[in-house]
Amino acid sequence: MTFSMTAFARRDADCPWGSLAWELRSVNHRYLEVMCRLPEELRSLEPQVRSLVGERLARGKVDCSLRFQPKDLATGEFELDSGLIDRVLSIVDKVRERATGVSPLRVIDILRWPGVLKTADVDVEVLRQAALDLLSAAVQDLVEMRTREGGRMRELIEQRLEAMGEIIAGVRPALSDAQEQFRQRLQERLAEIKQELDPARLEQEIVLFAQKTDVAEELDRLQTHVDEIRRVLGKTGQVGRRLDFLMQELNREANTLAAKSADLRVTNAAIELKVLIEQMREQVQNIE
Repeated sequence: MTFSMTAFARRDADCPWGSLAWELRSVNHRYLEVMCRLPEELRSLEPQVRSLVGERLARGKVDCSLRFQPKDLATGEFELDSGLIDRVLSIVDKVRERATGVSPLRVIDILRWPGVLKTADVDVEVLRQAALDLLSAAVQDLVEMRTREGGRMRELIEQRLEAMGEIIAGVRPALSDAQEQFRQRLQERLAEIKQELDPARLEQEIVLFAQKTDVAEELDRLQTHVDEIRRVLGKTGQVGRRLDFLMQELNREANTLAAKSADLRVTNAAIELKVLIEQMREQVQNIE
């Protein structure tokens, strides 16, 4: 199973004290890095957030953002602090005894007194658990998206592996043709300058040419790497680093193929291989 490191997930829910909303963003990274953005009331959740994400993901830079919106005055439930009201009224009576001409205290003035009107206390432990439960669902959504993206990446890579296999198979017949073409060019050149070359020396030159331009070993290694990539794609767990290494090996063999080429068909094949390898490398960069 191949997993992408690029994904997004969002989950929100209502609770008795307001609304919670998680946003998770994941991008490619060499290892797992979890970044947390939490409201002050829930800042203590950070270790548990890191642990929960780490249990489900192996690589990637994951940005975990939690928003907590408390209920406002229009929708919240309120309680009156009767004891505080009594103390305020008692103080007002004492002030009236000492001062004259004091305006009477209105009801709205009492309600505006700090602490008289209060909302229900937040049960922090219940709120924490609700946030963690919501995070678990968001992480599951993130994993599912990474799975879908990883499946599409695997399909794209397999398409390019198939194309590489066809190119490699098409290059092999060109190797013997190149040797024969070299023989003919050498004989034509000698005919032009009206010189004859000893048959033994001619064969020696052809052998030297064949040694310099022999790319059979490079083609074999290219095919071996293609087969290994297919095998790795079928494995579970972290395969991105191994695939990245194999991309480097493919690119090295393609460069050698181009450097040793003595035939236009081989040169064109090397260029096409490098294009396909680069396309795969871009996909591999996002695989966990």
